[in-house]
Amino acid sequence: MGRKAKNPVQEAVWRDIRAQFPGFREAVRADAGMTALNRGERFEFRSRGDAIMQALRLCWVSDAFLALVFYRAKATLQAREVPVLPRILHKLAMATAQLSIGDPVILRAGAYIVHGQVVLDGIVDIGPGAVISPWVSIGLRAGNVQGPVIERDVRVGTGAVVVGPLHIGANAQIGANAVVTRDVAPGTTVVGVPAREVKPRQPA
Repeated sequence: MGRKAKNPVQEAVWRDIRAQFPGFREAVRADAGMTALNRGERFEFRSRGDAIMQALRLCWVSDAFLALVFYRAKATLQAREVPVLPRILHKLAMATAQLSIGDPVILRAGAYIVHGQVVLDGIVDIGPGAVISPWVSIGLRAGNVQGPVIERDVRVGTGAVVVGPLHIGANAQIGANAVVTRDVAPGTTVVGVPAREVKPRQPA
């Protein structure tokens, strides 16, 4: 039997997604800086060599950072259409910190995965400066592959769920165990099930 013909529309979508993956060095350096910053450590690197040493140190002390590096390598190889190795790297990220990031997820450079146990899936775009806590799920609803667009510097609390084709504005905060199914405006904090905005207290 001949090889199954590829769908040109799907191929175009995949090319567009993979073209947005950040480069491996750029992403790992930015991730290392973001991780060190949130760990209260030195996050300004003096040189390329210093950045490499700090990234290696973080791989040693943080399973979540090591798993994120595996994901970055996977995404880079996928963009270059290298077979087999991306699947192996995905398995390593899962084994290291239970970090499952789907193939169409765009995770911009400069992310901080706090402790692993994270699932990101569907057509999802997560901006730089994201802080993602444990037991978080970000992705699609059944029957719709389009997931959230999350702008820069968003913090997602432990156990939160963010699903569906929605938009999370820059500097928003998602509370622990919140279930987000609607858009969140920039700079706001949402909590609860379903998640609702926390209104600032009015002065007495």
